Amino acid sequence: MPRPPCHDWVNTRLKNAAASRISPLRPWICALPARLQHGRPALFLSALAGALGVLSFAPLEHFWLMPFLLALLFHLLRCAKDWRQAAWRATLFGFCLFLAGVSWVYVSMYVYGGLSMVMAALPTLLLCFILAAGHPALGGLFHCYMPETPGRQALFFALLWTSIDLLRGWLFTGFPWLALGYSQTPPSPLAGFAPILGVYGVSFFTALISAWLVCGTRKRPWPWVAMLLVLLAGWGLRHYAWTTPVGEPIRVALIQGNIAQGQKWRPEKFIYTLNLYRDLIAQHPAQLTVLPETAIPIFHDQIDKDYLRELKSLAMRENGNLVMGALTRADAKTYWNSAVSLGVAPSQSYSKAHLVPFGEYAPFGFDWLLNIPMASFSSGPVRQPPLELSGQKIAVNICYEDLFGHTLSAPLPEATLLVNMSNTAWFGRSLAQSQHLQIARLRALETGRTMLRATNTGMTAVITPDGKVQDVLPQFTVDVLTASVRGHTGLTPYILWGDGGVLLLILLTLYVSLRPQRAAESKN
Repeated sequence: MPRPPCHDWVNTRLKNAAASRISPLRPWICALPARLQHGRPALFLSALAGALGVLSFAPLEHFWLMPFLLALLFHLLRCAKDWRQAAWRATLFGFCLFLAGVSWVYVSMYVYGGLSMVMAALPTLLLCFILAAGHPALGGLFHCYMPETPGRQALFFALLWTSIDLLRGWLFTGFPWLALGYSQTPPSPLAGFAPILGVYGVSFFTALISAWLVCGTRKRPWPWVAMLLVLLAGWGLRHYAWTTPVGEPIRVALIQGNIAQGQKWRPEKFIYTLNLYRDLIAQHPAQLTVLPETAIPIFHDQIDKDYLRELKSLAMRENGNLVMGALTRADAKTYWNSAVSLGVAPSQSYSKAHLVPFGEYAPFGFDWLLNIPMASFSSGPVRQPPLELSGQKIAVNICYEDLFGHTLSAPLPEATLLVNMSNTAWFGRSLAQSQHLQIARLRALETGRTMLRATNTGMTAVITPDGKVQDVLPQFTVDVLTASVRGHTGLTPYILWGDGGVLLLILLTLYVSLRPQRAAESKN
């Protein structure tokens, strides 16, 4: 028997649920007045839910809120009268989520990019539309191919959401900021799946339990049971150590210079910058000292040799080494955003491989858009060996690179420590710093390694292999974070198979949710 139109079928189910009082979300979702489930009110609810989604990410990190907001979107998609209505609802959810969550892009372009308010706002809005480009497909495909049974609907919703998160992290060099899984950092139980399936696997289970919240009833309690089992499994996995400590603890010093971006490139601030970093290093001896990205704002070969010798001497006091953010070059047109070491070990370097579009290079046709110093970097090699310093093998990543789990996996399992060097002063007092720290926490979970973050304005931190922040400096302060840390060895499942695990999960879910179903199943 053919299925009735989506809205009639769903409304019939809603009336039955309301009559028997079998939905735990009846006061919040299933009992929404009919006028709020269609037309403009539904669009408003979709937009509001998307905007509120930013509360699940740092700095507030209300991880529990996101499943309820996605449950509302799932319900509104089921109620849509046609695929266009479903596409609009999903699009508004995604657009408003990004508009609230990546508003810091406007700060970068207006304050530091030299653009007018209007010219800075337009690219920001365009970026939000681009980031939400997959959501119309999510809504439209969900409506057109929505399975009959609630269980399969939940699986189909989860695979669609995970797919757009995954594609956004890969297409056009990728921009996985605000991927759903980042909202589930510890203490969320779902963080336990990160070492197995990565952030996109966490996205999958977040979307799945969101749909299960709507699907469960007294007569059909299995979605709640399944949700409880997933949460318990995630909680258990959070307490499992996938990697083991190696070597003796080392003393680290992470330098936060707090050089304002508007002052960094001014010649009159140059001597102040040199003296500041030298004094902070001198006051905090350590076996491993890390300076932020591009700490000294000139090319490394232009830095006074006596100054470099002084830094090297300070690093060697504890038989240690120093890693500094530096600009290196081959010629006037080929230069890199790099990290260079000084100290007991022979000097080594790492050059950033994954550059920031519109920040470190302008995509083809957009050269006119930026007026930012040093905005035409070259990319370093994709695979570079870890730096062997202070008895550890250190995998350096610079700023934006820690958004990409597959990038950080390249030097593993050889590397024992992760070091991120960042300068997010471009984004002022916005959400960017705390969101970036939250992203780094997922990388520590995925790799089972300690992550050291040395930043210019924040957030300088030590993150343990279980994704917890061991210590962090206040933002926009001149300070040094000192800590004792250990390297780790071993492989997490995610490092072993990368995003292949979540791709396999998507394919299996696609088969289960859309395979022809038996008559007995369609009655459930």
